[in-house]
Amino acid sequence: MEPAPRHQARERALTLLYEAELKGDSPSVVLDALMVEPDPFTATLVRTVESRGTEIDGLVDAAAIGWDLDRMAVVDRNVLRLAVAELLERPDIPTAVILNEAVELASAYSTDDSGRFVNGVLATLAVQIRG
Repeated sequence: MEPAPRHQARERALTLLYEAELKGDSPSVVLDALMVEPDPFTATLVRTVESRGTEIDGLVDAAAIGWDLDRMAVVDRNVLRLAVAELLERPDIPTAVILNEAVELASAYSTDDSGRFVNGVLATLAVQIRG
């Protein structure tokens, strides 16, 4: 199977994290239940969000001034988790690409203000994580 373009892989990872959260399952349970094995990049992102979830959520919660993680829109929260996972684990992917992809996902799948919100939180975290 040929790998999907990374944008599509990120979209798929977002849907899997969203599904896991709505079902109350862990992301790996949702991933393992798929009939067709996902793109390797998708699977890596989902598993990284799960394995480093406490750390990722702590970083997002601290950077989102005035917003508790639980009060964020589900899509925004999961877009942020994906982007932070990439910032932490994928130094080969430029920071600007990660931020642009996250803003695009938030803008496409969440509220009108989500792109700006995600961009602001990630701008803070990108400096903190990558310098």
